[in-house]
Amino acid sequence: MADPRHLLGQRAEEAVAAWLISEGWHVLARRWRCAGGELDLVCRDSAGTLVGIEVKSRRRSRAGTPAESVDRRRVARLRSSLASFQAQRSESAASLRIDLVTVVPLADRSAWQLVRIPGIDAW
Repeated sequence: MADPRHLLGQRAEEAVAAWLISEGWHVLARRWRCAGGELDLVCRDSAGTLVGIEVKSRRRSRAGTPAESVDRRRVARLRSSLASFQAQRSESAASLRIDLVTVVPLADRSAWQLVRIPGIDAW
């Protein structure tokens, strides 16, 4: 049987990808892995910026908010992974950015609240 946390993460990533596509973004890769880490999504935003997306979700706030789980070490790994993606795929981009998207269920559990926090890496 699959881990419920893993399934929650997959559903959250799918919801974020659909939302970003509806906003005019292009999803270039999902769950992209390299020796340095993993990027949940790699996208190109409407301005042409190459963006690594970290998706964080929580069923409950017992373990803190999704944003609280991203520390400096995690951001450094994400930054390195996005640079590796750009190099391996020969993706040209005027700039690179790491965004965090938090995914929290609404009180009635009928839908999720998605919040994008741009530039958590401050290149």
